[in-house]
Amino acid sequence: MLERYGHGGDLRTAEEAFGRSADQFIDFSSNMNPLGPPSGVKQALYAYADIINQYPDPAVRGLRRELAQRHVINEQAIVVGNGAAELIDLIVRALQPKLTTLVIPCFDEYADAVRKIGGALREIQLSSDKQFKLALEDERLFEEAGEESLIILGSPNNPTGQLVDPEFIKQLLTKGAYVVVDEAFMDFVPEESQFSLVQEAALHERLFVIRSMTKFYSIPGIRLGYIVGMPRSLNPLKRLQVPWSVNSLAQLIGETVLGDSEFANRTLGWLQSERPWLTAELQKMGFEVIPSAANYLLLRIPRELGLSASMLQLEMGKLGVLIRDASRFPGLDHTYIRVAIKLREQNGQLLHALDQCMKAKSGHDK
Repeated sequence: MLERYGHGGDLRTAEEAFGRSADQFIDFSSNMNPLGPPSGVKQALYAYADIINQYPDPAVRGLRRELAQRHVINEQAIVVGNGAAELIDLIVRALQPKLTTLVIPCFDEYADAVRKIGGALREIQLSSDKQFKLALEDERLFEEAGEESLIILGSPNNPTGQLVDPEFIKQLLTKGAYVVVDEAFMDFVPEESQFSLVQEAALHERLFVIRSMTKFYSIPGIRLGYIVGMPRSLNPLKRLQVPWSVNSLAQLIGETVLGDSEFANRTLGWLQSERPWLTAELQKMGFEVIPSAANYLLLRIPRELGLSASMLQLEMGKLGVLIRDASRFPGLDHTYIRVAIKLREQNGQLLHALDQCMKAKSGHDK
């Protein structure tokens, strides 16, 4: 099982499982921008040697200033963290909700954070027939949405790639619940201004938005994310955060990549052409592809193949191609896998490996 630690991108486990070195794999199990990191990261690494003997800024002022300018919000409405995972954990610990509602399938880190505080969980299963889209008329989320409850939603959701209508979230807030929106992949959405709730979160005491910088800028090794909320609502979270949680290298790289608008434009251009192409090619092979607004696709394996996600992951790994067993996400069964979208040559290799596995399975059945 490649998701031994609950995530994709675990090349060390892949090395142990398949007897290949990390550089011999094409990793479709983690959703990093294949165009990154931006060129400025290398220069930042060189420059870092001159300041490594200094403590990081404990308030992360430089990066917060850049983020505030980008989103046109108050600097005090931003807390930077050691990746989105730290911030998910912190906000749940700070709010201490009596009941947390999750819409599944979703990122399992949400439930993990709630379990750590001993909180109660309520899961609402989305329908595969509706492509796991949260409908505006779905009343189930409004049940028990009281003052001591928390609702966590991903937009775009991981692993489905589906966006949540901002109006739906605003309706939830009128019921008195706290709402956390995980926008870790929102940078990949050209219509970000229509779907992101960052500006609203800076002004609403019960709304929080979490963003990741690692996916879009392809810098997962340094761990960097931020949460936006009304300044006084963030105070409990700040008190819980470990001092110097964000190291000085992460701060420097964060400031560097934010200014690279050319990289951002190239990324959006690549994804807008590559996602529909890969979707169409996978559909030709018989996969059901859930429409995605992000840089990854949730696929359903053709049932007639008789292949489970774990079986397909094993066979693909033998060929040097890593995919995500999406049955590890709550709310999905053994027929689902998730793949990142990469460059055309790499995507071609994914399709070739899938074709080999499918032909081998069909031949074996005969």
